[in-house]
Amino acid sequence: MTKKRPSFGSQPFTVAEGLEDGIGRGTLDGPLFERPFHGVRQLKEKEVPSDSANPPRKVVELRAFKKRCAQLAVRMGADDFFSHTSALVLRGAPTPRDWDQAIHISGIRPRNPVRTRGVVSHRFAPREAAFTVRGGLRVENPVRAWVQASAQLSDLDLIVAADFLVARRRRIATIEELRIEAARMRRPRLQGLIDRVRDGAESAKETELRIRLVDGGLPEPDLARELFTSSGTFVARLDQAYPRYRVAVEFDGRQHAEDMVQFQRDADRWRAIGDEGWHLVRILNHHLEPDPSVALDIVRRALLRAGWRP
Repeated sequence: MTKKRPSFGSQPFTVAEGLEDGIGRGTLDGPLFERPFHGVRQLKEKEVPSDSANPPRKVVELRAFKKRCAQLAVRMGADDFFSHTSALVLRGAPTPRDWDQAIHISGIRPRNPVRTRGVVSHRFAPREAAFTVRGGLRVENPVRAWVQASAQLSDLDLIVAADFLVARRRRIATIEELRIEAARMRRPRLQGLIDRVRDGAESAKETELRIRLVDGGLPEPDLARELFTSSGTFVARLDQAYPRYRVAVEFDGRQHAEDMVQFQRDADRWRAIGDEGWHLVRILNHHLEPDPSVALDIVRRALLRAGWRP
């Protein structure tokens, strides 16, 4: 007798669905399937050798997290949704520095969301649902998720996430929307953090650098300032700038270190900024971690040389 092959392909499914489809219990519990959560199965993927470079650790973590969310979703109720830090991550926000990767889901009372290993369940008082479907997953409204995440995230990680949400090039939310929701949910701690949110940051490291500089006693820089020649020709957009002192500060993640064409463009840009009488301070990751005072000292010395006085 020929054994029945699984008909769910690569998609996750519940054990009940598998049994109903004719897959035997022994097969479901055997080596053919992943068992990410109680009552959930997914056909194991075949490992395909790759000659490509290994992706960064955070990229691997994020892919695994999204996969686990999709696996959990088959057990969630029709009105349950991903919330808190999980909703922010699923919206594309930078992952927190000490991210524990627990999955946060919520439901509206009297509903009890799924409770299982690796999942943090929340219940909210009856209210109008605000989740939207993204990639087949129900994900909390980003403004609400940001306020919810204040119970898990540090001040710095909250500012980083808020900068991401309000950034001019994506406009997922506005600063005023964050302020209104924080007041509605009675989170007074957040009001002071919202005062520090800016819409010109382009990356988590840029936000962290700005906060470290200001907390270290330096003036707050302008963000995304465009630099032109005296004749009006565009030169560069400066990540962080002190126009009075003609000092620009940028975080250089070296994403293009092995891309010679991009490196040459960057080098030409750095020279063009200098030609306009600006001093460009490039901060690398080892200037911020593990000791951000290194970055602070580099920028402070540049400002002092340019005439700034504390």
